[in-house]
Amino acid sequence: MSTHVEDYIKNIYKLQNDRDKVTTSSLADALNVSAASVTDMIKKLSDRSLINYMPYQGVELTRSGKKMALRTLRRHRLWEMFLVEFLDYTWDEVHDEAEKLEHIMSEDLEERIDKALGYPKHDPHGHPIPTKNGEIVEDDHPSLADLKVNDSGIVIRVNDASQSLLKHMASIGIQIQSPVKVLDIVEFDGSMLVQILENDVYVSRQVARNIFVDIEE
Repeated sequence: MSTHVEDYIKNIYKLQNDRDKVTTSSLADALNVSAASVTDMIKKLSDRSLINYMPYQGVELTRSGKKMALRTLRRHRLWEMFLVEFLDYTWDEVHDEAEKLEHIMSEDLEERIDKALGYPKHDPHGHPIPTKNGEIVEDDHPSLADLKVNDSGIVIRVNDASQSLLKHMASIGIQIQSPVKVLDIVEFDGSMLVQILENDVYVSRQVARNIFVDIEE
């Protein structure tokens, strides 16, 4: 299977989890390609029974399409963990490398890396790693932006779509399993004064929407 096909299927899966329907325009934005290229590929994927597509209703993965997406996603996230744990990459450096490596991973190498890592359940950004049987448990934790003053919890996942965003998060002390507490919310723009570990920092609304928290009861 070509890398382009796997990239399309993986991105359709991720977009399906983020919104009600996957449109050609949203897929073009995610892959940074033209709408014409997406239209052409959608026809090919439909011919291979990897997606169902209805004009004006969007794209949906078939069972075999979802299976391919989860296999590719598993390899991507295992590579991210391997790069962080064994090669000292930071969490903002791993995505582009994993994008290349996920397509050249044999089943044997996949199993060896999984074992070497101790069979991790999550990648460096807190996203769940699908099992080799194609099972995944997607979390539904609220974003930091959904919390109120005096709410506290543990950072469980961050959005990894932007390298600059990940760098910024690291610079203010955001890490997976970091304890956070909302101290104040600015009425004007919704920015938040947040206690992260022992430090008080301001977090913009935009950044807060990309940090997901397991709230303490």
